[in-house]
Amino acid sequence: MPEPLLTIRDLEVSYGAVQVLFGVSLDVQAGEIVSIIGPNGAGKSTVIKAVVGLVAVQNGGIRFEGQSITNRPPHHIPALGIGYVPQGRIVFGRMTVTDNLELGAFLETDRGRRQQAVERVFEQFPRLYERRQQLAGKLSGGEQQMLAIGRALMLDPKLVILDEPSLGLSPKYVDLIFDHLLALRQQGRTLLMVEQNAARALELSDRGYALELGRNRFSDSGSKLLANNDVRKMYLGG
Repeated sequence: MPEPLLTIRDLEVSYGAVQVLFGVSLDVQAGEIVSIIGPNGAGKSTVIKAVVGLVAVQNGGIRFEGQSITNRPPHHIPALGIGYVPQGRIVFGRMTVTDNLELGAFLETDRGRRQQAVERVFEQFPRLYERRQQLAGKLSGGEQQMLAIGRALMLDPKLVILDEPSLGLSPKYVDLIFDHLLALRQQGRTLLMVEQNAARALELSDRGYALELGRNRFSDSGSKLLANNDVRKMYLGG
């Protein structure tokens, strides 16, 4: 098997005096969707925040394309080829959809290439094209999530990391967001996501990791985790 695109080994992270991660390890191969599931407080979001430099790593390491990125500052992460979609559909509400997307290409100095990136996102998300001059704050929750994902795609990242992409969305938009994520994988994108909707996430994923109290508990293909009786009882409501 080729070297993983992303490797996390023995990750330990604390918030002040409270340790949250206790030796978490995982791999993401190029072209996969990998999900991290677990109950609230399991440390799921902390894992991906460590990857993008939003929390400090005390022990362990993170490697991307074979090179250490442990404790890289957050503003260095996009240039490495990692896009991040934070929890909560964070958009700039007083700016238009197009302006929000262009902010995602802040490292691209060529205006023509920025415009090409915007057009690629509009092709991926036609609904955003329809609302391209609308203020982002006036979009529905599902449309804002599309915009947040589109903004993360603007620099054509090799890895897209998503924190709770379906959180707070109506069933209609949950289906739509997961359809878009599957389409991105079919286009060759690599995705790592934290997701409370564990069953839907595992259905979509090549592989999954289940955390409990900041430690690895289960890891396997998405289909095998869905079929695992212990996983179903502990994480999927039986």
